Amino acid sequence: MSFISLSFLVLVVIVVAVYYFLPQKFRWVLLLFASCVFYAYFNFYLIFLLASTVVTSYLAGLIIGKAQKKTLKRVVMIVAVVSLLAILLYFKYAGFLVNNAVSLINLFGASFDPIVINVILPVGISFYTFQTLAYVIDVYRGKMEPERHFGYFALFVSYFPQLVAGPIEKAQNLLPQFRAEHKFDGGSFKEGLALMAAGFLKKVVVADMFAVVVNAVYNSTDIPSLTGLSVLLTTVLFFVQIYCDFSGYSDIAIGCSKLLGIELMTNFNKPFRSQSITEFWTRWHISLTEWFNQYVYMPLTFKSIGKKHLALRSCLNVLIVMFLCGLWHGASWNYVIWGVWLGLYQCVETLTRRSIDGFYKKRNINKNGRFLSALRMVRTYVLLLLPLLFFRANTFADALALTKVMFTGWGFGSGYFGQFVAETGLTAFLAIAIVASLVILKFTDDNISVTRGKNILAGKNSAWIVQFIFIVWLVVAVWCFIYEKGQVTPFIYFQF
Repeated sequence: MSFISLSFLVLVVIVVAVYYFLPQKFRWVLLLFASCVFYAYFNFYLIFLLASTVVTSYLAGLIIGKAQKKTLKRVVMIVAVVSLLAILLYFKYAGFLVNNAVSLINLFGASFDPIVINVILPVGISFYTFQTLAYVIDVYRGKMEPERHFGYFALFVSYFPQLVAGPIEKAQNLLPQFRAEHKFDGGSFKEGLALMAAGFLKKVVVADMFAVVVNAVYNSTDIPSLTGLSVLLTTVLFFVQIYCDFSGYSDIAIGCSKLLGIELMTNFNKPFRSQSITEFWTRWHISLTEWFNQYVYMPLTFKSIGKKHLALRSCLNVLIVMFLCGLWHGASWNYVIWGVWLGLYQCVETLTRRSIDGFYKKRNINKNGRFLSALRMVRTYVLLLLPLLFFRANTFADALALTKVMFTGWGFGSGYFGQFVAETGLTAFLAIAIVASLVILKFTDDNISVTRGKNILAGKNSAWIVQFIFIVWLVVAVWCFIYEKGQVTPFIYFQF
């Protein structure tokens, strides 16, 4: 069930309407039922896979909580983690691993054909697997008591606003909120509607419009003949597209949950204002960044304490994390290259930070001045473009061909620009629409999307925001009604 569908809007209206009339002790039943309906809408049989993840992590938490011996706790934790990862590896990486093994064997003179493994990738498996892994590890570490109520725990894993694409939530945040009494709050409800409206706008108006231009170039059957300008422009547009697509989903999820009085964590915080790659990861997909930091990077760093060459070891840990981060995004070397590439950027920043700070200090330059800050923002955006090309390219061969075109496919004259227009389909109207959408996007981010825990209807732009909510919801309702029958563009992160 896509967020951008009439069926989802109907589900939300029914759930919210019934929710506030139910006694608190029965609300979890409603939310769990709604979550099962939501997930079964994709594929009914996926419910059983989700249930296996729920049961495995639930039992592991109980056993770890009751065990007296540390050895037993550790064994149960390892078994649970391996079991959960095994499910993820099979459904997401089986074909990738097998075919890479075949390719490796063929390098030594054997002759094996690629093996086709037809396994359906369950929607959201990467997200809810990481969420349950965090729960099991936190119980093992003693950071929380195991959840003994199976219904509440099942709801924690399957909570429909954030089930298929996050944010990746902590049990310590969600479980207490499921038990708390939530009375209807008009201000919070309006903020939830505003956040959902912002998410709908980002997805329908910006991301899907940009996708038309991006897909025209990246899905080309004759990449070597493309112009460098086409590749460069569409890569820039894809950066905005994927931001609006994913942050739009997060806004809808957070806003939908806010309608129920349940707060989800912030997942994006104006990432295009980042002045470094390291800062970028504190603003982009924040829940995933925090997960890797707490459960991969920090344990690796802790083992490095007291050892020589700590800076280099820290860089190695970053590369390991970013390799896994790339692999988490998909079973493709394109994603791995993207992740490691960004890891190398962070290593360079780590190793040169002291020298650069010393340079500014020695020459008495204010590195936080507007000009230098703006320059670093532009630099960060430019640095991210080339690895992002690998992220978007359909195959590794396509990525190499697109990279070559970006650096060599340049020219000038009416013929060149005519070819550029033909390749991208960029009409004058579409160009104006893109510029207008960027202006709307800035207003949305500045006034709605990154506003958390504040009354957004009390500021100087409150009148504009009220009109924004009304217009966007009206457009979305009509749009969903027209395009309900399978014509909705899936969210990009559904594939992860």
